[in-house]
Amino acid sequence: MGTLTSLVSVIEALLFDFDGLLYDSETSAYEVWRELYAEHGAEFPRELWQQQVMGRPPGTSGFDPLEHLEELAAPGLDPELTEADRHRRRDELFPHELIDGATELLARAHARGIRTAIVSSNHVERIHEHLARAGQEADFEAIITADGDPGRGKPSPALYLEALEALGVEAAQAVAFEDSPNGVRSAKAAGLYVVAVPNWLTEGATGLEQADEILPTLADYTLPEATLESGSAAPARS
Repeated sequence: MGTLTSLVSVIEALLFDFDGLLYDSETSAYEVWRELYAEHGAEFPRELWQQQVMGRPPGTSGFDPLEHLEELAAPGLDPELTEADRHRRRDELFPHELIDGATELLARAHARGIRTAIVSSNHVERIHEHLARAGQEADFEAIITADGDPGRGKPSPALYLEALEALGVEAAQAVAFEDSPNGVRSAKAAGLYVVAVPNWLTEGATGLEQADEILPTLADYTLPEATLESGSAAPARS
């Protein structure tokens, strides 16, 4: 996208969103909500998930699916029991590997000496739980999370700026990978070249088109030899 400009530096870091990009926690979370709504004769459409939940720090969107369900179809719902059951069912559905293409891309990056970081609006404890489940705990130099702080969560650029500082690299030396519009906005605001890799829940969401590239899977990404200034064309390919 844009006009080709001069190369400024080799790639030194890859910055990854986590939920829905490296690890498919999104499907489990959404499906359990969809099933819960269906049990009460209501629908929880993908569009509502896209607009109100995905890519945001938990509890910061102003939308509570449980409250919405109670108002819509289930007055008198017991929040504590319902949440406990939802968490149990969700945890049973969590996968035990990273999303297709993630492990291979990480291995190629490490073989080239490229540092990697996770940049997520989630809580760090959840990230570590999922990484342990997937057997990938040692694969990242930094894990930067919002931990419930709405001021740092996406679409604010704060987390990406913190990740760049933690790794000691400039924005022009890194590429960000995102699956949601809020994530794309966050990375672009930090001055990064952004590759969007939407999943089935985020595909077609308004705002993904702001990314510099959109790819179907992480396996389709070829590590560039160098990156370009923000807003320029795609990096030169190896």
